[in-house]
Amino acid sequence: MPILPMPSVVVSSATQLWPHQVRYRQGAQTLAQELFDGLDDDLKPYVLLLGLPTDDTLPARCLEPEDCNLPAEAFSDAMARGRVIQHTTSWPYPERDDVTPETVRRKHQGLGIRAAVQETLDLLDEHSGQYQHFAGWPVEINGYFVVTVLRLQRKPLRAFPSLRPARYYTDGKPLAPSLVLAAMYRFSEEGVKALSEPEPGASFIVRPRESEELLRSAGKTFLDTPAQALGLDPATTKLFATCNTISSLRYEGAEGVGKMLLARRGHPNVEEIFALTCPTELTDYRAVRKLLEMTTPDVHLLSDGENVYALGRQVGHYDAVREDLFVINFVTHYAWELQHASHVLMRSHYGLPGLPRTRLSRPEFRRSLKRTFGLTDGAKIERLWDVVLEASRQKHGTLLVITTEALAEADRLKLQCTLIEPVPLTPLITRLVTSIDGAVLLDPEGYCYSIGVILDGRASGRGDGTRGARYNSALRYVESSAYPCLAVVVSEDGMVDVITPVQE
Repeated sequence: MPILPMPSVVVSSATQLWPHQVRYRQGAQTLAQELFDGLDDDLKPYVLLLGLPTDDTLPARCLEPEDCNLPAEAFSDAMARGRVIQHTTSWPYPERDDVTPETVRRKHQGLGIRAAVQETLDLLDEHSGQYQHFAGWPVEINGYFVVTVLRLQRKPLRAFPSLRPARYYTDGKPLAPSLVLAAMYRFSEEGVKALSEPEPGASFIVRPRESEELLRSAGKTFLDTPAQALGLDPATTKLFATCNTISSLRYEGAEGVGKMLLARRGHPNVEEIFALTCPTELTDYRAVRKLLEMTTPDVHLLSDGENVYALGRQVGHYDAVREDLFVINFVTHYAWELQHASHVLMRSHYGLPGLPRTRLSRPEFRRSLKRTFGLTDGAKIERLWDVVLEASRQKHGTLLVITTEALAEADRLKLQCTLIEPVPLTPLITRLVTSIDGAVLLDPEGYCYSIGVILDGRASGRGDGTRGARYNSALRYVESSAYPCLAVVVSEDGMVDVITPVQE
């Protein structure tokens, strides 16, 4: 392992390796921003390019951007170390008759180079403590192996639960232990495809991929991991699409709510209450949706990943190290979660996967109050926080609107709300007034003026067709308001959004 220099001197590229170098990096940065912001905007993705010469006498180079904040000299022996790794590592996939020795050699070479680069990045990250870098697959261009490196903020990255790594498909590709890693794999694959074309990087310019398309693909990829843990072939199991379809169906007008335990039959922590004589295939979506009607908070569908075979419950102490018992929680219409050992690993909403979020972020809420109202008084902030925290516990969702002109707005909207005598909201009063439909109107002092408010407002370009009426009406109202205004939307599936005006 090399002794790394301090990242004080950065070697930058004096010339470009290929014509689309700058624009490829810009396209990759845009794609990473859209993809990872869709998961968590605190990840703050940053893309940079490293160039490792095939000629060991030449120095490694930071290609893009010019100041990439990585010491290029730290990668000076990456090619040599990559060759050692290439020839001394037992790779986790079987030999295949349909793959030529040259293809195997090139694959081993790429694995070795990427592993060597990742070792150096990991050592550099130990010194910084703030970032975590991930090396993409090296692609040879004009005498250099170009490595696309993705940098993410370490703290939010490590805040989400993950399954254990070191699981592989039969062809040796790694399975994703988390949705973030699955998104990284998809991002890396897009970069490799773009750099492997006759005009490297041109496709990022002329036909960029939609980030939501990649995110859905990442969700499918991640669900391959529990599928394999259940003894299924991930290549033929479509758990992600299956759960999306089941969650989208209604039964006699009712939305599907309930849980399905995924475990092999006979699992020591699963008890059958009654079994089906003929197990129902998971792909028989309407039949599974009908069976879901029989579930209760403590009685669930039991499935082996291919069929629903019984109704039952989880019993005893489950050893999470096993990672062979998962829960699909159908939260509401077209919304479901993948859980393991009481941790939410992924949440899907209208077919779009996302990371689990805390019900509400105190720092985010404080920042929003300061940005919108200039509010810095600790006592007032805590009073509003207590109100919002109580509102976030409403099982059927609710909507709070905080505005400096709450009294005037209550009077303007008096025909579409219930006016009340101004009252400072306490947790008890909050619990009462948020139990009915409509918004609760209050001011930054915490005084409430009306409840059950039907909001108005102009259509917004920020609207989201995958979200419900509550979210979009709050968005329209906030963007149309002539006064400082903030909305807190609590959805039925547990998501909490703080909506503020677009900052100029």
